[in-house]
Amino acid sequence: MKKGLSFILAILVLLSVVLAGCGSKETTAPKENQEQQEAEVQSTLVFGRGGDSVSLDPANVTDGESLNVTKNIFDTLVDYKEGNTEIEPALAEKWEASEDGLTWTFYLKQGVKFHDGTDFNADAVIFNFNRWMDKENPYHQGDFPYYGYMFGGYKGDEGHVIKEVVAKDPYTVEIQLNKPQGPFLNNIAMTAFAIASPDAIKKYGDKFGENPVGTGPFVFKQWIRNDKIVLEKNPNYWVQGYPLLNQLIFKSIPDNQARFTALQSGDIDMMDGVNPDDVTLAEKNADLQVWLRPSMNVGYLAFNTEKPPFDNVKVRQALSMAVNKQALINAFYNGLAEPAKNPMPPSLWGYNDAVQDYAYNLDEAKKLLAEAGYPDGFTTDLWYMPVPRPYIPQGKKIAEAMQAEFEKIGVKTNLVTEEWATYLEKTGKGEHSMALLGWTGDNGDPDNFLYVLLDKDNAKAPDAGNISFYKNDQLHEILIKAQQSSDVNERTELYKQAQEIIHNDAPWVPLVHSTPPLLGKKNIVGFNPHPTGSDKFTKVHFE
Repeated sequence: MKKGLSFILAILVLLSVVLAGCGSKETTAPKENQEQQEAEVQSTLVFGRGGDSVSLDPANVTDGESLNVTKNIFDTLVDYKEGNTEIEPALAEKWEASEDGLTWTFYLKQGVKFHDGTDFNADAVIFNFNRWMDKENPYHQGDFPYYGYMFGGYKGDEGHVIKEVVAKDPYTVEIQLNKPQGPFLNNIAMTAFAIASPDAIKKYGDKFGENPVGTGPFVFKQWIRNDKIVLEKNPNYWVQGYPLLNQLIFKSIPDNQARFTALQSGDIDMMDGVNPDDVTLAEKNADLQVWLRPSMNVGYLAFNTEKPPFDNVKVRQALSMAVNKQALINAFYNGLAEPAKNPMPPSLWGYNDAVQDYAYNLDEAKKLLAEAGYPDGFTTDLWYMPVPRPYIPQGKKIAEAMQAEFEKIGVKTNLVTEEWATYLEKTGKGEHSMALLGWTGDNGDPDNFLYVLLDKDNAKAPDAGNISFYKNDQLHEILIKAQQSSDVNERTELYKQAQEIIHNDAPWVPLVHSTPPLLGKKNIVGFNPHPTGSDKFTKVHFE
């Protein structure tokens, strides 16, 4: 019995060894396959866009093609949450404001490094603010337009908001204001106020915009003008485990159709500036997906009110009646837009829905022109953007459609365009008579539309945000009062009054508020388009 038992036990041991061996093969094979699959997962994302960046110094630009890239190179003290404009910590872990709203204290994240290996600290924050706000600062090289727009000019100007920025200790910064500013926290979350490396600014001077150095998820590597910008993963990013991509490339392909063809062939992985019909085609393509950016924009036609005949309000109102907004939406937006009647979108608080739009009426438009002294019309220029933008996806075609409508009331237009950077420069100087342009909100506050785009403070060449050069003292008083209030109800009523004044004076034809589509490969995950139009690719990757 003992011998038989021993034999049986021996057989059992042998079987267990064999089975264990079989088990080990089954567990190692999937691991090898998994490693092979992981090695094959794409780690470079190529984003196709309609135009090149102007500069990669976020403080020195206002165009989306620049800010979209810099959003991934730099970080701000505070940032917007995914999908909305609520504020969350970023380079500042926490903050507090004094009761009178004149002192803001920011407690900075420690251990953060700029891409050049230098330390992020209170001194770096102070260096950046002094650079932006003081025109006498040796590193204030450029226009720094957003700073002027958002903070009432620069140091020494009558309406300047920021008094001083000081360090309480190496990781605590105090920002002292001359007057309270309701949207202050939302303002400093804007990409324009990202914190750059002081050492890099000193090293590169006015070439910093070609050699950007921040603390963001991606590091700048290469820029071939009108072709591509290459960013690479920041291995020391302060958000642990991110980014997930090894490389992010922004590829310029001016033609919308050519860009869509490049997406279909696999030459690019994502794109914006989509032709309406291509959205439908993408929805039918099993290899592609469509994202819709939450609408927080306006496309508009600006009249230069300093140039005759657009200094006459009746002329401006007449042309407002000669634009068939719904026809434009049907032809060029595939239904992904709504007619605009105010300079700010209805998605923002403070929107005045009681304003009645100028109805499309060519007979009434002709009557107003006659009353203005132009019974036979006149000849002028109509400028259009050379690149697709979310609010004006096909600038030339939209301009041609408006040209045809204006001719019906006797207004003949010569179509004019320029290279994108030049277009922005010349309209900022006021060289145009009429110009198509638009705006995607930066921070979710009405001030970012009404004050930036239509207040007299920003109607100053050579970098006017208000390219209609419209100046109204009553409007200015209302907008400044709204800026200095922290009461949302009071600010809401003030902004509603402002929209009525703007509507009656008609410095613009507000055209559309669009819901911009983006297209990409089906296996892209983690992308959540932001209403500000600037997307961070920190969490984006391929399945």
